[in-house]
Amino acid sequence: MMCALTAAERGLKVILLEPNRMLGRKLRITGKGRCNVTNNCDVRSFMANIPGDGRFLYSAVSRFGMGEVMDFFESRGLPLKTERGNRVFPVSDNANDVAGLLTRLCEKAGVRVLHSPARDILTSDGAVIGVVSGEGLIDCPACAVCTGGLSYPLTGSTGDGYRFAGKLGHTVTERRPSLVPLESDDAYCAEMQGFALKNVILSAYEDDKLIYRELGEMLFTHFGVSGPLVLSASAKMRHWGERTYRLEIDLKPGLDEKKLDARILRDFEKYANKEFKNALGELAGRTMIPVLVRLSGIPEDTKINAVTREQRQRLLRLFKAFPVSVIKPRPIDEAIVTAGGVSTKEVNPRTMESKLVRGLFFAGEVLDLDAYTGGFNLQIAWSTGYAAGISVKKDEEA
Repeated sequence: MMCALTAAERGLKVILLEPNRMLGRKLRITGKGRCNVTNNCDVRSFMANIPGDGRFLYSAVSRFGMGEVMDFFESRGLPLKTERGNRVFPVSDNANDVAGLLTRLCEKAGVRVLHSPARDILTSDGAVIGVVSGEGLIDCPACAVCTGGLSYPLTGSTGDGYRFAGKLGHTVTERRPSLVPLESDDAYCAEMQGFALKNVILSAYEDDKLIYRELGEMLFTHFGVSGPLVLSASAKMRHWGERTYRLEIDLKPGLDEKKLDARILRDFEKYANKEFKNALGELAGRTMIPVLVRLSGIPEDTKINAVTREQRQRLLRLFKAFPVSVIKPRPIDEAIVTAGGVSTKEVNPRTMESKLVRGLFFAGEVLDLDAYTGGFNLQIAWSTGYAAGISVKKDEEA
């Protein structure tokens, strides 16, 4: 929509092929339906949140960056607000307002929306000459592929763009799930299914090297773990099959080990005559207590006044570094973002035009670009869509 709108506002004749009944179906479910439109940060901070080839985006983000995106929406009647982590949302907390505004702007600019899928891109002498839609041939000297990745296929992201790109000679790198829940072979994850943790610190390790640490929320599921912290950590895990990954949870980040030990001792004094399994109610959630008891190695019927210092230290360590094994990510259709895609080496970073086929443009998630959570992935879409829309030549009506 950003690409089509930008091109149409320049006076070009634009047809937007959209097989869904409404525009922006995937946009409408982003940010849990609130739509984290961008991140209110500078270019340097933005680049730090791109794990791959962030340099490719420098030109596009410098031209139409975070500030420009915020101005774009607010100047067109959509008030925005900045929340924790500089995440920007519409004041209404409704993603439909973002998609609805873009839909109206496209209509006003004269974009012709054809609710039909693209079947093929036709070329001649190394240049685009047309697009085959479900309703027939569309003669055009330029087209922009903005088909998304493989995430949330029910919204239309079914990988068509990769097929088009590959057929036209482009390299399509391996697609991987990113911002995705993680599977664990620890049986206790399923045992705690649905149990949410708030204000904990999650640390992720790759071959025992720390690659992620953040404070926030997460939850246990029947297959492993999910939630905001886990999704963010998954984006750092980019070498499945080659390296091993594991997680540690600091359940008491507000207390260092000395203060936590004092806290445990106070509770133990309070429940001195109780059994160990009945003495953790003020330290942990009910769902997690049986797991903590088992992992501590302290027999559940041990009287608290009989717990040794060594045993107490094992319990303390569990609170500060609760272990979760990780065996693989969930399937790509459960991921928020697809990593991998059309190689950026074969695309002009200033215009988003193919270096192999004249009049062929790429924008958004179909490219080998992805980012961490916080509005950065949508910013990639806005910046690259704008770059493509502003770069189509007047004689290349898309």
